[in-house]
Amino acid sequence: MLDVEAIHTYYGDSHVLHGVSLQVAPGEAVALLGRNGAGKTTTIGSIVGFTPPRTGRVVFEGRAIERWPSYRIARQGLALVPQGRRIFAPLSVRENLMLGARAQGWTLERVFALFPRLREREGQAGGTLSGGEQQMLAIARALMTNGRLLLLDEPSEGLAPVIVREVGRILQTLKAERLSLLLVEQNYHLALRVADRVYVMNKGQIVYEGTPAALEADEEVKRRYLGVA
Repeated sequence: MLDVEAIHTYYGDSHVLHGVSLQVAPGEAVALLGRNGAGKTTTIGSIVGFTPPRTGRVVFEGRAIERWPSYRIARQGLALVPQGRRIFAPLSVRENLMLGARAQGWTLERVFALFPRLREREGQAGGTLSGGEQQMLAIARALMTNGRLLLLDEPSEGLAPVIVREVGRILQTLKAERLSLLLVEQNYHLALRVADRVYVMNKGQIVYEGTPAALEADEEVKRRYLGVA
């Protein structure tokens, strides 16, 4: 479904990504792990067109999209849950959801069935929600675009453990529905609960690829690149 091929991305003269390659198959959940500053968010930005790679290719469902504008990439079927949630604070929950709604697929009723708390707060301004509720709203808004690949950038960031577990439950539900997922996370345990495959980044490069079980058994990679004992 998604094939990122040896991309090099820059911020001005600063070379951030150094030949990053990764793949996501249809119905697969893939996690991209790494410490702060490893290049994870830049990778997501390169895929969705925020920071287009200077060289390399991003191929989605057989089409090279690395030179497309972000709005066209979104219409092609990539849905982003951005780092920091980025909801529209003055708008109601319903208005936030309807901004990206498409004609078919995910509906308000289907989203509210997955996120009952959002149904309870349908008319409430997004900015008055708790951090966990705002994260649920950000995920639900992305689902309303009916993308076939959901990219999530640090969805557990700043959330209480009980809410992190709820986010994990939601991602497991989406995975069971065969929605393709690319999950950027620092929360090692959440990522391994959800992912079928795992990549680890360090200093703008992929330094490890494997299954969650293989990563769990690799003490050197966990210690060196993730700070997990």
